[in-house]
Amino acid sequence: MKIDLATLNEPKTSFDVQISPSDVDFENEDIKPLEEIRVEGEVSKGIIQTDLEGKIFAKVGLNCSRCLEAIEKDLEIPFKVGFADAENFSEQLEKELDEEDLEVSLLEDDEIDLSEIVREQILLTQTAQVFCKKDCKGLCPECGQNQNLINCKCKEEEVDPRWSALKDLKLDE
Repeated sequence: MKIDLATLNEPKTSFDVQISPSDVDFENEDIKPLEEIRVEGEVSKGIIQTDLEGKIFAKVGLNCSRCLEAIEKDLEIPFKVGFADAENFSEQLEKELDEEDLEVSLLEDDEIDLSEIVREQILLTQTAQVFCKKDCKGLCPECGQNQNLINCKCKEEEVDPRWSALKDLKLDE
């Protein structure tokens, strides 16, 4: 879904669109949209800068970082991004970037790709590790079984080879 800035007649225009999961490319990321992504917001077209502000509503599938089980997560992400024409940026402005300037992207043409904004915002809000539950036990490092589902005996059977000679000792009682 693209917003054509050349066709906007009002300084502020509202939008509420649905984006197909196939239109948002997460490449090799461990995240997958499970249904249509809804984006609502407002485009403010100024002389130098065009701003988009709104919310993204999405249901995504992730994998638990410990046990690799599939997780569904509902997202509600507020966003605010700005776009400026390349001619409105000088070399001096590029050298003296403020924190606010990091939210401004260069506008290549008269279109803003909403699916790319959705992709970027979803990836920026994801944490490095996602867990299916707070006390997830993860996978057994020996047999690879999900320890949330079965209790394997790998840890109990494991003996440090340095102590193996003690197993043969007989204790007098």
